[in-house]
Amino acid sequence: MQIDLVIVLIVVVASVSLSFFLGWMINSKMGKNSLANAKEQASKVLEEAEKESKHIKREKLLEVKDEWLKKKQEFDNELNQKRQKLVNHEKQLESREENLEKKYELVTQKEKSIKDSEKVIAKQKEDAERKQAELDRLIIEQNVRLEKTAGLTSDEAKKMLMENMINKAKTDASQAIKEIRDQAKVDAKKEAQKIVVQAIQRTAVDHSVESTVSVVQIQNDEMKGRIIGREGRNIRAFEAATGVDVIVDDTPEAVILSAFDQFRREVARIALERLIADGRIHPARIEEIVAKVEQELDEEIQREGENTLIQLGLHGVHPELIKHIGKMKYRSSYGQNLLQHSIEVAFLTGIMAAELGFDTNLARRAGLLHDVGKTIDKSVEGPHALLGYDLTKKYNEHAIVVNAVGSHHEDIEMEHPIAALVQAADAISGARPGARREPLESYVKRLENLEALARSFEGVAKTYAIQAGREVRVVVEPDKVDDNFSDRLAYDIAQKIQEEMEYPGQIKVTVIREVRKIAYAK
Repeated sequence: MQIDLVIVLIVVVASVSLSFFLGWMINSKMGKNSLANAKEQASKVLEEAEKESKHIKREKLLEVKDEWLKKKQEFDNELNQKRQKLVNHEKQLESREENLEKKYELVTQKEKSIKDSEKVIAKQKEDAERKQAELDRLIIEQNVRLEKTAGLTSDEAKKMLMENMINKAKTDASQAIKEIRDQAKVDAKKEAQKIVVQAIQRTAVDHSVESTVSVVQIQNDEMKGRIIGREGRNIRAFEAATGVDVIVDDTPEAVILSAFDQFRREVARIALERLIADGRIHPARIEEIVAKVEQELDEEIQREGENTLIQLGLHGVHPELIKHIGKMKYRSSYGQNLLQHSIEVAFLTGIMAAELGFDTNLARRAGLLHDVGKTIDKSVEGPHALLGYDLTKKYNEHAIVVNAVGSHHEDIEMEHPIAALVQAADAISGARPGARREPLESYVKRLENLEALARSFEGVAKTYAIQAGREVRVVVEPDKVDDNFSDRLAYDIAQKIQEEMEYPGQIKVTVIREVRKIAYAK
């Protein structure tokens, strides 16, 4: 039994040992195979890496070579450009060198010519000095002979000659001044006439002459009784509400409204026409219609002012000034509608300003607002130019516009040429034939004052105002006034008229000097 167990153990041990040996042999063989595979893969990786490195190296070498060729090409181009510049500079230098050589030769020739000329001039100077000395000697001898012959010393003769020369110079100077003044007048007159005529031609429009009455047509004379009302209550209420005199006379189918205030007269006309159309005429209805018409006309005044600004191409005017502009429609200046007059002055001023190179917008603005002071209520006292000056200044108008408004009647000093243009345009608009009416009494008085002013000068014999006061002819005494003084006299009379008289447009002064020699045959 023990022997069997020993045999079994031996067999088991032998089997285990054999199994271990066999496992070791198998593992050893498999390890060798794995190592061989690993070495083979490593060699493959190294070969691939070596190939990849060679490929990358070749690409990099190609890139470097291309970059080098590119840089070389750029360098060659830059080098060629610099060489070309150097060649051009060399050519320029050669050209300048040739020019300098030519100039040097020219300067050398001129120097030689100058030296020759200096020699000639020196010789001529010596001859001139010699001849001057001879001339001085001859003059002294001649003066001595003249003194002996004339019995005058040289100082006395010189004094007489100087007096003659001074008198001649004065005469020549007077004549020259006269010619210059005449030419200046002709040129200035032509240019002024050209500008004024162009301005008038482009702006001249017909102006209706405003009167103090308006006529309202009625359907029949029975309506007159309804307008008057019981015991005249309707007509009294109407006159009280409108401030207008209502004249109901024998004129068929017409009622006359009389008032100097054109705005009130317009309110009365529209209100009366509406009352007649409505048929209900009584004091309460009259007050209601008049108030409504006044409100409508106030709105119309605002629209009229805005339309005027659009017509003239102006903007930025204060709303209160726009209202005053609209009020001009219902004001008149010597029978001329104030708004139409102001628009005409604005256009005239703008055209003349354009001819002279001034700001046309400021010129038109100043022309439009120059008479805005006439729209201020009569409770405010003062000249309309100064009232307009204060009004435009209050509403922040441009300084040139404010000055032009205040100075167009010379109440203040003019500070800009536009102010003078406004004054001229105002005179042109008012002086146009038919633009204004002038009472006969003031017309005659103006002519008398004009003649009296011209007669106040010394040497004036007679004066005549002609062409409706546009010209004054002055006849002078020929033995007291010569031709040169006549020109001065005309200028002085014109200046005095300008300083002391007020008149529309301009006045021409003509001085007439006539010499008559009379003899009788018996």
